[in-house]
Amino acid sequence: MKSPSNPNQKPILHTCTIQQPRATLNKIHSLIHFSAILVLFYYRITRLFFTDDFKVPKLLWTLMTISEFILAFIWVLIQPFRWRPVSRSVIPENMPKDISLPAVDVFVCTADPQKEPTVEVMNTILSAMALDYPAEKLAVYLSDDGGSAVTLYAIKEACCFAKMWLPFCNKYGIKSRCPEAYFSKLAADEWLHRSVEFVAEEKEVKANYEEFKRNVQKFGEQQENSRVVHDRHPHVELLLSLLREWVLKLSMHIIHNNWNNEDQAHEMPLLVYVSRERRPSHHPRFKAGALNTLLRVSGIISNSPYILVLDCDMYCNDPTSARQAMCFHLDPQLSKNLAFVQFPQIFYNASKNDVYDAQVRAAYQTKWQGMDGLQGPIFSGTGFYLKRKAMYGNPDQDDNCLLKPYKKFGMSGEFVESLKVLNEQDGTQKKLLDGFLQEAKLLASCAYETKTSWGKEIGFSYDCLIESTFTGYLLHCRGWISVYLYPKRPCFLGCCPTDMKDAMVQYTKWMSELFSIAISRFNPLLYGVARMSILQSLCYGSFTLAPILSFPLFLYGTVPQLCLLKGISLFPKVSDPWFAVFAAIFVSSLCQHWFEVLSCDGTFTTWCNEQRSWLIKSVSGSLFGVVGAILQRLGLKTKFSLSNKAMDKEKLEKYEKGKFNFQGAAMFMVPVSILVILNTFCFLGGFWKVIIMKNILDMFGQLSLSAYVLVLSCPVLEGMLTRISKKMV
Repeated sequence: MKSPSNPNQKPILHTCTIQQPRATLNKIHSLIHFSAILVLFYYRITRLFFTDDFKVPKLLWTLMTISEFILAFIWVLIQPFRWRPVSRSVIPENMPKDISLPAVDVFVCTADPQKEPTVEVMNTILSAMALDYPAEKLAVYLSDDGGSAVTLYAIKEACCFAKMWLPFCNKYGIKSRCPEAYFSKLAADEWLHRSVEFVAEEKEVKANYEEFKRNVQKFGEQQENSRVVHDRHPHVELLLSLLREWVLKLSMHIIHNNWNNEDQAHEMPLLVYVSRERRPSHHPRFKAGALNTLLRVSGIISNSPYILVLDCDMYCNDPTSARQAMCFHLDPQLSKNLAFVQFPQIFYNASKNDVYDAQVRAAYQTKWQGMDGLQGPIFSGTGFYLKRKAMYGNPDQDDNCLLKPYKKFGMSGEFVESLKVLNEQDGTQKKLLDGFLQEAKLLASCAYETKTSWGKEIGFSYDCLIESTFTGYLLHCRGWISVYLYPKRPCFLGCCPTDMKDAMVQYTKWMSELFSIAISRFNPLLYGVARMSILQSLCYGSFTLAPILSFPLFLYGTVPQLCLLKGISLFPKVSDPWFAVFAAIFVSSLCQHWFEVLSCDGTFTTWCNEQRSWLIKSVSGSLFGVVGAILQRLGLKTKFSLSNKAMDKEKLEKYEKGKFNFQGAAMFMVPVSILVILNTFCFLGGFWKVIIMKNILDMFGQLSLSAYVLVLSCPVLEGMLTRISKKMV
């Protein structure tokens, strides 16, 4: 798309298209499906209260009715996602050549080198430093919440390697600017058109990268270097000066490549290492606390008006992501109320046969687009360009944060001064004062937040461990909006769980924290509905109340099956017209899911995997999540588990082959195992009894339901049989 011919007309930087056919089909389906649900409840209630010859025990009938009501309630909450789905695209080439781009800070957080491999973290740092953005307007901050010696050593090594890597990427227009990805098969599309000069330089860069990895790995082999330090002083280190010193050492090594080393020293973005103070007597507030520390420290160093937040394993796959995000942030029609631009999480190690549904297709290709048609998607924890100003107040209160600033933001005069320049969108790195390191250490200290509004009214919220999601919810409640961009080339790539244990640990943590929101004063259906649109609050309600699905699903997976053995019919006969209502609702749900999978270019295998994963996670992960949230509400401590991002080759091989790996997940699989064992015996016993009693028409619904559960649970059953056979041997 070309720029407008009229010089007075502002260029179009982005487009927004409503997926009208999809939205229309969704509304028609919702109307039909909802009508069928009402008919179902009419059947249940009239049979329970107005039938004289009612033979089914009322308790069982009531349990089924309650289960169906909860399922219907959650279904209603999900419908706003399908109401107005939109897709967006950007046209960065329409951005005026003389435009002054705003500065961007990049925040990367790591906490444990054992679970978050240091080399992988450094690859994320290097890819962020290599973004296609003016170097003087780019600053990268690493929060080392483990305080490990290996992380500090590694970032200094990465800083030196960057002096060769960044010029190489810029010179040849490399797209995959994560070194590990570039030198692997993930960047095979860039191996074409290789000149003799390019091959020679690439070989040298690769040799330096391999040396960098060996140095970091060798240093990390010593246990004391990889140890997490929970009691430590704050440490803030600016690595820009180190870079310029190292250029002199590097110059003789690369001079034959005709690189202008003096110029390159000034083309490097700012790189800052931050390890905040940790004391056993102070709650660390986990990632939210680390991000708030980075907000403060960066405020007195670069103070960029926009911030890119990345998980330590989520590297930049497209160097133009910042320019793409600015297509929205620089639009005057959006900019005033726009808090953040969210990109999807895409995983480079996701298998085509994704048995754990680790790609979360339903979220990133369906729900986020649906929310984008309302008030915008939620924070996804990583891959979003955030307006710094949004962290400090409402969109219609420009200077409100400056009222009683020391009470809200703490006693740092330098930081309070930084708040006054947030409206300068073309900000560059500040001139650093001699005492800035001492001020930065003060901002990174434990006691700084005492009696301030950090984690409450400003910054990332401390009320929930999934800090980004909850903070995004609060931003929407304050009147901010967000947009969702799903580009053809993924802007960010990370690694997903490759075994059941890691998948369930992650899912259970999400469910526990989401349900804790539902049972708090921030319940979206109470707190949110008064502060945002009803449809947007219903979307948030579907997330926070999704964990209660474990109860109706468990009841639906046990009560009808036990009644099958007793010959008690909980569903109408096949020949009864009422049976068509139950069948229609069941088939309608499956077809809706199938339609959404096909709309995202999915396959039948994708559909099966998502059905299976939904059942297993809802029955087990959601149940443990609800229990964890309730225990937390009662004041009982629950253990916070950091997601394991270290790659295991054996686990990865099984995952790529589409095989389930239940090792270490025994506790999580207890509810599902009970379901599988019960359904197996009930199906076999019920089928035998149906043959003898010749009442298959009466019990067909329950037989079909039991068979459906068994089909979805085949991998679990297979895993149980394999374990039993190994013990017998």
